[in-house]
Amino acid sequence: MVNRIDPGEWLGLMGGGQLGRMFTQAAQALGYRVCVLEPTPDSPAGQVADEQIVAKYDDSVALDRLALRSQAVTTEFENVPSVALSRLAERVPVAPAPEAVAVAQDRVLEKRFIAAQHIAVAPHAVITRIDDFRSVDPQLFPAILKTARLGYDGKGQVRVASADGAREAWSRMNGVTCVLEKALDLRQEVSCIVARGADGDSATFPIAENEHRNGILAVSIVPARIAPELERQARHYATRIADALAYVGVLCVEFFVLEEGANGRLVVNEIAPRPHNSGHYTIDACVTSQFEQQARILAGMPLGSTAQMAAAVMLNVLGDAWFDNTELRTPDWAEVLRIPGANLHLYGKAEARPGRKMGHVTVINGTVEAALGRANEVARVLGIAPAR
Repeated sequence: MVNRIDPGEWLGLMGGGQLGRMFTQAAQALGYRVCVLEPTPDSPAGQVADEQIVAKYDDSVALDRLALRSQAVTTEFENVPSVALSRLAERVPVAPAPEAVAVAQDRVLEKRFIAAQHIAVAPHAVITRIDDFRSVDPQLFPAILKTARLGYDGKGQVRVASADGAREAWSRMNGVTCVLEKALDLRQEVSCIVARGADGDSATFPIAENEHRNGILAVSIVPARIAPELERQARHYATRIADALAYVGVLCVEFFVLEEGANGRLVVNEIAPRPHNSGHYTIDACVTSQFEQQARILAGMPLGSTAQMAAAVMLNVLGDAWFDNTELRTPDWAEVLRIPGANLHLYGKAEARPGRKMGHVTVINGTVEAALGRANEVARVLGIAPAR
């Protein structure tokens, strides 16, 4: 897919958010120059990139300019229009391929694809019209109604207790295609990030144990506190999915751990065709970060080691940390940095808003318990709920 691209050449990036910022920084550390296409001026990635093209993602002139500038192009979020990626792919190597991204953009395609690999997904029904509710198995309830496209961080999702409630919720969603998914009894949520090169070589990172609040990732604990057999299975499933997609790039597979048996049972929740929030710990705790892997893969370079050098707890820092009740304040970053093992990463966003991802702090230490203790000192300083 990609011939080797030597340092000094240009890599292209669709999207200017914080994931793009961290990719850009990792690529530049390897000696590459990065051109970002993003419609918002002064974007997090654009602030650090060598060049930003300010244009809409489907702007054909801007896409051609990005293709002309870059030796290869990647993306930092899955909702880039597929037509844009396809146009780029006609002119320059794109990783991941538009076909792989298209699967992750649609929950219906995603669940069908994963189930076809004989990997469990949550019981669900596809809703395309109101009459579909007549044939829904009552055992699916209580359930979560999720839009098939454009849902992330809890957006496009609503809990429903009955078919009548689901019909009402579906109508409020303007009748778009949805997945009605059984609400499962969860022990934990975990994720596995796999990096796969164009040559088929792959490597998985240590499994992250994740806590979500209001649909947004709040805490990742690594290594996850799960049985070794479950860890091996998560790595195996993530690699199988990447292989089946002929995936080139960094892919996150999110799992539910069900309350079944002594160790629990894995069910795939969803996949993300990009570096992932739950992999931010890799910057400070692993030999190679998920973002350096993304740059290596795009440039056709060998994968780096995914070995973890220290236990890690990652705290997402949302815009809420800037508010004391309704009063705007600046978090005490000096006090955060005073805590041993705390690594602060801010994304360069000018305006703090509740629920907006402004940065993260990764605390590393010799054990998970010690890292958790330090992370909760950080949480106290920032005024956010402690990790568990």
